[in-house]
Amino acid sequence: MKILLTNDDGILAPGLRILGEVLRGAGHRVTTVAPDREQSASSHSITLDRPLRIRQLDEFRFTVDGTPTDCVLVGCHGVLREDPDLVVSGLNHGSNMGEDVTYSGTVAAAFEAHILGIPSLAVSVRDREKGDYEGAARVVNRLIDRLGEWARGRRALLNVNFPVGPASEWGEPRVTRLGSRAYSDEIIEKEDPRGKKYYWIGGAEPTWVGPEDTDCAVIHAGGISVTPLHLALTDEGALAELEALDLTGVAT
Repeated sequence: MKILLTNDDGILAPGLRILGEVLRGAGHRVTTVAPDREQSASSHSITLDRPLRIRQLDEFRFTVDGTPTDCVLVGCHGVLREDPDLVVSGLNHGSNMGEDVTYSGTVAAAFEAHILGIPSLAVSVRDREKGDYEGAARVVNRLIDRLGEWARGRRALLNVNFPVGPASEWGEPRVTRLGSRAYSDEIIEKEDPRGKKYYWIGGAEPTWVGPEDTDCAVIHAGGISVTPLHLALTDEGALAELEALDLTGVAT
């Protein structure tokens, strides 16, 4: 299978390197196009105000001085010059669950592939420092084998999260829906040596809520969550309610 590999942690991230090695070792043709620096929480941003610089590191690896979304566009239209069979974004250092998928550069890269009509996986490991990236990469490879026929010809986008601990302790993958994050963000005000104020967006580690079929519940129980996503954002339930309000005459 021809795979475009990217991430939002940057070209030097261990999760990206290990996943590429495992997928190549399994016989897949993997081309890595990743940001030249960390782009975490860059969401679905695209660079339009300057040209992008692409640097080739070796036969299969390229860096881009842009966002994960840029990397998918450059990878498909500039490096490969054709659509891959699959786009894989990760392995991300830290989970991407619930509402956090809207901030995530990892998930955004998979969304860009989704827009282009290419099946995609966003894959993340909850433990940032001691995550079992090799174990997660082996599971990703098996998921690709299992889901290959199902995903072919679909605009499939799967958001996969792995729990803490070694792979030998993980439960089986479960198909889930997104949970919800209990926000505790705050703005931390500081003062620089010249007396000018600056601010950090901070807060405690997030907590999560949701029934047992959500990604957060499965991850906290030690399982692997597999969540299908799409970009159909229309609030179908509100359509009839708004139509009943009769907006005619508002523009006059």
